[in-house]
Amino acid sequence: MKTIVSGIQPTGELNIGTYLGSIKNFVALQKSHPDHHFFLFIADTHAITVPQDPTKLRAAIKSLAAMYVACGIHLDQTSLFVQSEITAHQEMDVLLQSFAYMGELERMTQFKDKAQKQVEGIRASLFTYPVLMAGDILLYDAEFVPVGDDQKQHLELTRTIAERVNHQYGEFFTVPKPLFPELTARVMSLQNPDQKMSKSDPNVKSKILLSDPENIIKKRIRSAVTDSEGTVRYDPENKKGLSNLLRMYAALEETSVDNMVERYKGVNYQTFKDDLGTKIAAHLAPIQARYHALMQSQELTDILDDGKKRAEALAIKKVQRFKKKLGLGFKR
Repeated sequence: MKTIVSGIQPTGELNIGTYLGSIKNFVALQKSHPDHHFFLFIADTHAITVPQDPTKLRAAIKSLAAMYVACGIHLDQTSLFVQSEITAHQEMDVLLQSFAYMGELERMTQFKDKAQKQVEGIRASLFTYPVLMAGDILLYDAEFVPVGDDQKQHLELTRTIAERVNHQYGEFFTVPKPLFPELTARVMSLQNPDQKMSKSDPNVKSKILLSDPENIIKKRIRSAVTDSEGTVRYDPENKKGLSNLLRMYAALEETSVDNMVERYKGVNYQTFKDDLGTKIAAHLAPIQARYHALMQSQELTDILDDGKKRAEALAIKKVQRFKKKLGLGFKR
């Protein structure tokens, strides 16, 4: 069975950047890879590498799962599950710790960035987070892994670990390949287009949440930072804010940025922004309706239970085979 694996942490509300750069792309991948099965998980174990409120975390897990389904994933092609409910993920993490080197983990830029912000009380799990991620992927022999720019380094480490194990013990792990979204690998902040749109950004004007009502969406787009030139053209170096909006619009229209520039040739920024705000609101409306229905029904629980059952069967077998490969356990 050909597989594709992806996960997302249940921290903060999902925004349009995550949707365009990850979830929407995930749905498109399912259409373009009909012969692949997708293992899609809520990465709650990843979330506790930094302090979390348990009540809020549990609510976020349910909300994130519902939003994934609402965004249109093909359930007949997907095993959707919660990471911590399959203990094989934690077992594989422990086993792979012996195949990752300190120097490799110290070079992870994401760890450096988070450690600089936190300074004190840095958890060991934050340092070894890339090994847990490697286990998530290698458990299911993923052929491909959809990644954004901020995860490229982690996937390279996953490939290194897989190759290291294969070199020492013979071919065992599939070495995964990255899949990059062509148009919106990074959607930038509406207020600071030098920074990625982030779930954790305290500035609410910097992002559009998937749950935002129409009036808020339009307001945020109108206030998005652009420039004083007033000409709609794509220039990522000198017109970062406008170029970011153009990429978002093109992704929603499933067309090229050039086509969007041609459409708005000679049109002022206000009209362009008003149209984009209307487009986003209209696109999110059916997603929001489906989300609220899922949150109030048994359907979501059934979907997660089915996904767990299929994923767990594969994961347990993979861990057992890996332990045997390593010579662990007492032969009875």
